[in-house]
Amino acid sequence: MHTLICGSMAYDNIMVFPDRFKNHILPDKIHILNVSFLVPEMRREFGGCAGNIAYSLHLLGGKPLIMATVGDDFAPYADRLGQLGLSRAHIRQVAGTYTGQAFITTDLDDNQITAFHPGAMSFSHQNHVADAQDVSLGIVSPDGRDGMIQHAREFREAGIPFVFDPGQGMPMFNGEELLNFVEQADYVTVNDYEAQLLQERTGRSLEMLAKGLKALVVTLGGKGSEIYADGKRIEIPCVEVDKVVDPTGCGDAYRAGLLYGLAQGMDWELTGRLAALMGAVKIARRGPQNHVYTRAELVEMFKKHFGTTFE
Repeated sequence: MHTLICGSMAYDNIMVFPDRFKNHILPDKIHILNVSFLVPEMRREFGGCAGNIAYSLHLLGGKPLIMATVGDDFAPYADRLGQLGLSRAHIRQVAGTYTGQAFITTDLDDNQITAFHPGAMSFSHQNHVADAQDVSLGIVSPDGRDGMIQHAREFREAGIPFVFDPGQGMPMFNGEELLNFVEQADYVTVNDYEAQLLQERTGRSLEMLAKGLKALVVTLGGKGSEIYADGKRIEIPCVEVDKVVDPTGCGDAYRAGLLYGLAQGMDWELTGRLAALMGAVKIARRGPQNHVYTRAELVEMFKKHFGTTFE
């Protein structure tokens, strides 16, 4: 059975600012902000939440199906998916549009400023969950607003358990809409900032939100992550890396580990640790899809860090 990944496909234009944003942004001048950052280093990567999650899930031996909308410029990405052996059956090309484009500037503290052009994502509602066959698990990750609402509803109507992963799409929804997502989903995953925003917009604490879910997962960067499940808060340690190279796509790699664990019926301790490992192997490489490992290598790395295996 497959995991259906609904979300964005995008080209990431990643720029590195060799300084710290805080040294150039005056707190008392935010209301008239006019800042320019010189970025000598720039590269273009294959990205988008759906593409990134599918990539890491594929490395683990999972069976991802991508559901997304793309533009006229998608050919290089399509070729890459073909080389990786990832299906394009549910990737719809929308004529007259661009594939999503992210423009990401990262500073020396790993803070990021991102501008995103959604392009064909705005037509994601043209795809339907029912179009995919043999699906036992899904995820609604950042995508077009209408598509996210529709896909969550369709997963629920089809009886397919799914993860709600609002990510950078959260500002598109008000508190009532976010609560509706949570009520339909089986699982919710957010980072620490998104968790705070989710609580403020819904007026509910994490503990309250978790009561109606099988699990609520909060990633905390270098502090690891927390999983609220079965009335407990499970702390998942961070996997230490020799060098932090690029945080872009780490959350997506983490979510791939979650999806793999869910699909395999792993307990939350094992699932969380596998997700943490996937985030760590990503952060040690530039770009969201350049961590190249065999499944056997990932198994060995997991054993090295946690003294057991996830097989």
